[in-house]
Amino acid sequence: MENNAAQQHRKIIHIDMDAFYASVEQRDNPEYRGKSLVVGGLPTGRGGVVATASYEARKFGIRSAMSSKQALQLCPHAIFIRPRFAAYKEASQKIREIFSRYTDLIEPLSLDEAYLDVTTDKLNIGSAIDIAKQIKQAIKDELQLTASAGISINKFVAKTASDINKPDGLTFIGPSAIAAFMEKLPVEKFFGVGKVTAQKMKGMGLHVGADLKNLAEEELIKHFGKVGRFYYQIVRGIDNREVQPHRETKSLAAEDTFEYDLTTQEEMEAELDKIALTVCNRLQHYQLKGRTITLKIKYSDFKQITRNQSFTTGLNDLETVCATAKRLLIASGIEDKKIRLLGISLSNFHEVAVKTKDEKPTDQLTLFDF
Repeated sequence: MENNAAQQHRKIIHIDMDAFYASVEQRDNPEYRGKSLVVGGLPTGRGGVVATASYEARKFGIRSAMSSKQALQLCPHAIFIRPRFAAYKEASQKIREIFSRYTDLIEPLSLDEAYLDVTTDKLNIGSAIDIAKQIKQAIKDELQLTASAGISINKFVAKTASDINKPDGLTFIGPSAIAAFMEKLPVEKFFGVGKVTAQKMKGMGLHVGADLKNLAEEELIKHFGKVGRFYYQIVRGIDNREVQPHRETKSLAAEDTFEYDLTTQEEMEAELDKIALTVCNRLQHYQLKGRTITLKIKYSDFKQITRNQSFTTGLNDLETVCATAKRLLIASGIEDKKIRLLGISLSNFHEVAVKTKDEKPTDQLTLFDF
């Protein structure tokens, strides 16, 4: 039965809102429309990081996770405002309601993007392209926001497709077009390939999918570890991951492996700001508050340690997560240390504390090497 379903192909839509936080702000505040708007930390004092930027600001090279001070240098006339997560959450819930008109198989990735499996849809429309068009139009009509959609037979290709014609795009990549599409795709666009891995690949002369396709599975595993097996499949358009509407989240985490070892406290804290932003965005989306913050550190010699702090009440605000991670970093002793990776996770989401020794999360949502 499973094989028959695979032959019939799933119908997967990936919806990605366009500059979501900034678009909500421009919708709600007419004075921001048409302006270079940056949502995130303010560039004053020690500064913060960019959560997102309007398309007007992106023309100047401003990107999410960039320091706000750098963003100001790129665009001195930019308007900086702090995030209003309550407003974004409200818009996200309304978008989710629109999705649910068509399917119950919805897997949110964050406040502004989700996978939908419409292999069988509630309204018996049948065409995934038509469903995506209707969803985009409903979001535009009801929320005055725009979304981009990618449509294909699996999650990876659909997600990649949604990024092709932003903003307000719609891209369909059918079964017969997948092979050619994957061969031309730059390696940095592949699932699980961050900037460090992409650099390694390019150093090996691997620039696009066709280059990866020339390597045997054993070679990919030799050079990239277990994930090499996944690269081997994905470059051939094989992605059997299902849309997962129900997942019990035990912890939320983000981590980054750096292009060069960090040696100064200032560098380390700047990276923690970016990582904390990723974690907090996800916490806000899932409406979770964790009572334990864990800092992960991997040194240049690959030695790895973790440090954590628990609180009596749950939290998900960026300021507390940042401050706690930085305190744990300093307490770990960073003098004369070279750091190749930092990570932050939040766990212990339940209201009542249940202590178990060496508790290991079973469903950890993470971002690696981004």
